[in-house]
Amino acid sequence: MNISMKLELAASQLESLGNPTRLRLYRALVRAGVDGLPVGGLQQKLNIPASTLSHHCRKLIDAGLVTQERNGTTLICRANYKAMSSLIGYLADECCADGACEERRETAEA
Repeated sequence: MNISMKLELAASQLESLGNPTRLRLYRALVRAGVDGLPVGGLQQKLNIPASTLSHHCRKLIDAGLVTQERNGTTLICRANYKAMSSLIGYLADECCADGACEERRETAEA
């Protein structure tokens, strides 16, 4: 994946997480682990209407941060940990490449 594609993907993912409801939703799924949570459980946990939850799930799915899987009559939502790791890696990839890191500065001052 070239640099501009990575930039566009990261921007899309960060935009999707920029909404407080979606960030709460995503954090709930990250906390749930690989088993994920059923949509009904998410709705109860977040205390939001089903239509609102569906809208916010769709945004996170479109950004590649969440997946859904039908298990019988239950729809399970899961955080996409690979996408999360890639986004975090992209953000930190060039940390301090052009200058000193604050962490190093604090250590040197101590």
